[in-house]
Amino acid sequence: MVIKAPTAAVKKILSYYESDNSKTKANLQKLLMHGRLGGTGKMIILPVDQGFEHGPDRSFAVNPEAYDPHYLLKLGVDAGVSAFAGPLGMLEATFKTFGDKIPFILKMNSANSLSRFKEDADQAVTATIQDALRLKCAGIGFTLYPGSDAQFSMIEQLQLLSSEAKANGLVVVVWCYPRGGDVSKEGETALDIVSYSAHMAALLGAHIIKVKLPSAHLEQPEAKKAIEGAKIKTKDLADRVAHVIKCSFAGRRIVLFSGGATKGVVDVLTETKAIMAGGGHGSIIGRNCFQRPRTEALKLLEDMVKIYLGKAKS
Repeated sequence: MVIKAPTAAVKKILSYYESDNSKTKANLQKLLMHGRLGGTGKMIILPVDQGFEHGPDRSFAVNPEAYDPHYLLKLGVDAGVSAFAGPLGMLEATFKTFGDKIPFILKMNSANSLSRFKEDADQAVTATIQDALRLKCAGIGFTLYPGSDAQFSMIEQLQLLSSEAKANGLVVVVWCYPRGGDVSKEGETALDIVSYSAHMAALLGAHIIKVKLPSAHLEQPEAKKAIEGAKIKTKDLADRVAHVIKCSFAGRRIVLFSGGATKGVVDVLTETKAIMAGGGHGSIIGRNCFQRPRTEALKLLEDMVKIYLGKAKS
């Protein structure tokens, strides 16, 4: 896969990563220059790790073609997304056919819905850096659960994998999802918790940070006092997105927002417009794509691309 020369927008983003070696920057450039949004500084990544997380039937029965990994990769290629993220077996099953057509991100850890972990929400490491190199991946992905009773061991796992990944020129993408411990269900998407999690991922050395879209709820009394005292805007989603970006080194780290559970097209596009308006770098959207029929998924992704290109009708 040829890495295209960076545009001015991509050069600016790459300049924020001051310590990375040339191979890591080349892989980051590959992600930023690939697909329909290549060169814009915006990204859409298609992740399919939900079969591990929720089981194949909850994930794919609604659109049976999606049981086939080749269908999923072809969807990403045909839609012109920036990258495809998936667990080890899925990338192995599609590598020969699609490895040179779209950048791969190897998901390094996973949970499953059969576990009874709650306060101690955790994930198992399911791949190695050598696997990522063997599959010619551009980067690795790792899920961290801030707030969980297991968070400190997860942080140590991330540190070890991240250090080895960077030494081998791989980009590090951190799924930062607060849960477990004393974090309430409402708190998992609270603005103060999401922004704290994004900042934590930046501090841990993530090149790309994935978080859920924040609600207006404020979970922590002291954070609520600070946010309200500083008169930070929280009413509109675009303002909340902007605050998460500010908490990610004032925009010096790429922040992508999760598509979440399947919802209506209007809702997905409204959220995309808010991400764009708030200065977010794009979306990581899985279920809202592969749980739709192929033609509908391609149309949805096309409409999202138009929003990030600034070409959408108001």
